[in-house]
Amino acid sequence: MNQPPEASVNVLEERLLAFASVCFEKVGVPPEHAVILSRLLVDSDLRGVRSHGTRQVNGYCAQFDGGILNPHPRARIVRETPAVVAIDGDGGLGYVPMVRATEMAIARAGEVGLGMATVRGIGHYGSAGHYCRMCMEAGCIGFSVQGSVGHGNAASHDPKPQLAFFGNPPICFALPGKDSPGVVLDAATCILADDQRGPEYEALIAKIPAAFFKSVGYTAVAALMGGGLAGVMERSDQARQEWPRARGGGTILAIRIDAAVDEDSFREEVDRMVRDVATTFEPFPGLDRALLPGTIEAERFDQYRREGIPFGEVEQEQVREVCKRLEVSLPWDE
Repeated sequence: MNQPPEASVNVLEERLLAFASVCFEKVGVPPEHAVILSRLLVDSDLRGVRSHGTRQVNGYCAQFDGGILNPHPRARIVRETPAVVAIDGDGGLGYVPMVRATEMAIARAGEVGLGMATVRGIGHYGSAGHYCRMCMEAGCIGFSVQGSVGHGNAASHDPKPQLAFFGNPPICFALPGKDSPGVVLDAATCILADDQRGPEYEALIAKIPAAFFKSVGYTAVAALMGGGLAGVMERSDQARQEWPRARGGGTILAIRIDAAVDEDSFREEVDRMVRDVATTFEPFPGLDRALLPGTIEAERFDQYRREGIPFGEVEQEQVREVCKRLEVSLPWDE
């Protein structure tokens, strides 16, 4: 899904940022929120995570325009302790309240060693890695997941869906290195991608059941920590009806490294593992390097920032659609 496109146009970072900000402001998003949303979406593009980049602008703007997400939410704290804060996102998209929650979690980690923040009443929060990388930059280990209302209830499906394909919520662990990009597992919990369905994939269930059992377990834990722990079930029916797309929640945990161990020593150990894996293991079939998660994204970020972001047909189609609907100029030259 997130392989570089075979055919593409290169789009400069600055033009994508401007395009996304203009689109969001046109549908009522406050300028300061539009800047944050645009920055995170373009960061996904820079990392080569095409599924979570600016091609999402079209769908997000349609949700704001359609009245199913709040374009100008006013997040509020609903619970608070020295280490934990719980926030209601007021029916908006998940990015901005999760950024605020992460800042609060990091501040608490600075005070007591651990900080956790949860957000309820939000729509999609994008890549979990956004918030974990903020933790890394602050000298913390980051962990984040997203969940939603009623995850795991398949009563409306007939026939019953296969448990092996039980949801795919985002999950991220991020551990900073000293000279390396560190280790950033920014993924989702299902063993297969969302588009890998059908008889050939169902045949794998009997062949590698352990992998699917683990996948189901990861999904349940992530959904409960990102949804149940965030209190998505505590929001009133009225609040859910007002902004029906805001059925999600998110959790971010920041662990201050030097509260447990010398920070330099830990970062050097992360670098050691990254280096040892690269030099002592055979790579996956078809690849020429043995890498831990996070390296490719870091390399693409630097490359695409210099050369421009390759926009494939899927991205171009989504951007053309929203530009036409909102009367916004395309971020590349035709």
